[in-house]
Amino acid sequence: MCGIAGFVNLDGLPADPAVLEKMIRTLHYRGPDGTGAHLDGPLGLAHNRLSIIDIGGGHQPMECDDGSLWISFNGEIFNFVELRADLEKKGHRFRTHSDTEVILKAYQQYGVECVHYLNGQWAFAIWDASNHRLFLSRDRLGVRPLFHAVFGNTFLFGSEVKALLAHPEADAKLNLEALRQVFTFWFPIPPETIFKNVHELPPAHSLIVENGKIHLQRYWQLDYSRVGTDASPAAEKRYLEEFNELLLDATRIRLRADVPVGAYLSGGLDSSIIAALAKQCVQSSLCTFSIAFDDPALDESVYQREVVNALGTQHQMIRCSSSDISAVFPDVIMHTERPVIRTAPAPMYLLSKLVRDRGFKVVLTGEGSDEFLGGYDIYKEAKIRAFWAAQIGSEWRPNLLRRLYPYLAGMQKQSPAYLRAFFHVEHDSVANPYFSHLPRWDVTSKTQAFFSQDVRSELNGRDAYAGLKANIPDDFAGWGTFARAQYLEAAFLLPNYLLSSQGDRVAMAHSVEGRYPFLDYRIVEFSTRLPICLKMKVLREKYLLKKAFGDLVPAAVLQRPKQPYRAPDVASFFDRSTGRARHDYVDELLSPDRVRADGVFDANAVQRLVNKARAGNVTSFAENAALVGILSTQILIEKFISHQQEPISYGANWAASSPVHY
Repeated sequence: MCGIAGFVNLDGLPADPAVLEKMIRTLHYRGPDGTGAHLDGPLGLAHNRLSIIDIGGGHQPMECDDGSLWISFNGEIFNFVELRADLEKKGHRFRTHSDTEVILKAYQQYGVECVHYLNGQWAFAIWDASNHRLFLSRDRLGVRPLFHAVFGNTFLFGSEVKALLAHPEADAKLNLEALRQVFTFWFPIPPETIFKNVHELPPAHSLIVENGKIHLQRYWQLDYSRVGTDASPAAEKRYLEEFNELLLDATRIRLRADVPVGAYLSGGLDSSIIAALAKQCVQSSLCTFSIAFDDPALDESVYQREVVNALGTQHQMIRCSSSDISAVFPDVIMHTERPVIRTAPAPMYLLSKLVRDRGFKVVLTGEGSDEFLGGYDIYKEAKIRAFWAAQIGSEWRPNLLRRLYPYLAGMQKQSPAYLRAFFHVEHDSVANPYFSHLPRWDVTSKTQAFFSQDVRSELNGRDAYAGLKANIPDDFAGWGTFARAQYLEAAFLLPNYLLSSQGDRVAMAHSVEGRYPFLDYRIVEFSTRLPICLKMKVLREKYLLKKAFGDLVPAAVLQRPKQPYRAPDVASFFDRSTGRARHDYVDELLSPDRVRADGVFDANAVQRLVNKARAGNVTSFAENAALVGILSTQILIEKFISHQQEPISYGANWAASSPVHY
């Protein structure tokens, strides 16, 4: 993994090396093993390296044989061995053993269509000097980030926004539309970012800058229009055999590295299966890592120990307290570069620090299984709601929702009329394209009540769903309810929150690369063809996964109810016994004077919420989300906008010890 940054002066003026150096230095933690840069007329191309494959020969930016192509690459191409062999048959010769050079040769062979041959996670920039063309690309599922902007006469790009903001032409301003998206969907929807005029390259897209023009193109699409219907025993057997082969191979090729590879263990089914498959593939002992919580309602360490004992891994665990979350939360927001409405990224930040402290750069994780193989409660919820809507007068069908969420005490007491309104259960509600997610989005959007009057006036009259609608396939409304729900999770929440704020950004903060076997595009495309009943049989989630690999994990893990990963929210910032903020920055950033001065939130409404938090009376999801969202927004304003003219430290003494090589 790595950090990339660069720019092209659209007016043709020569690139300033001092500016390029300033940009790449902001990303030192993404690649502490080496720094390099290339200048070519108006182009500046820079790279920070986290050396994982071909440690001695994979330095970047890397050039092709004749110097006409240069690349700065963040990520891994897992099929580089096979792709290299194919390219050698076509006459290409290689000077290194790196996957980076394979991308260059693939571009030489196939041009911008080279992305179709790559199986991996990537964000890269190729400078085609012969054509004065800059080619940017991001992987299909959006595992690795890539941002771009035009300020003045300069096109900027980088792995993180802070690299762009280091350019003297850049200006950090809050994007209110993106803020509303965070307070509705949990994340900005690409190309929007929380910074005005800064854009995120969406997953499965490439971008070309040539002759002063910018062209964006999609090269791959998640498609549920051809869901299978044959779930006969013979068809199920074929699906099982294909899935078994695909997941084993996806895990095997993600173990390719010239450094040790570990694995995360959450205590759930997905990470346990990946760890078990990895254990089969490696000759040495497998090292695993996990988080434990003081709160027993959140802690999964008993299941983690079951897996460790069954697999015999060398295990390391970090115990995370509420105070720990509060202590690192400002650093977490510096890395997410966007507000969050849950504290869940903070423990993952601490976990990646543990991994790095133990000498590891790479971990396998289980993300993607729930999205593509039918694991989330939101899928069950949508099935139950649709079932109830078919007979709205039923007295027993609402009870299925109560059984789905036994841990929500308030729901058990609510009347069917309340549940019907809350869950949007009407005769025609299933026809709504966003039916599955309306309850979640409605609850989250209640946090917008804390916006200031000026912000609400600015947003008034705009379609809150416009960004979502612009990114929905044309035939989306014709898909089944389950398929639509899967698309909304996989195309939006997965890349824009789970793989970003909770994934790449907090892992790379400590120079740790996450790898995701379930997100191999072959498995994703396979999953879109699966009959729904092989994903969720009635209300039994991940049917095919359990049938294919259930024997690899302890029975306690296989049979346990689904438990979503959660962390303490408001309790992370206020001590319930004393009512005091756990750290001074909480009081400072949530004070009425500060909130009023920053102007985004209603100071009086925020103060009432803070008083409830001090008293330990914040219990609803909406209020928990509001306080975390408000505080993280205030941190972001403090770090990136209010003090943008002041130098920000990204790492002590790094600049003095890491020269940029041209």
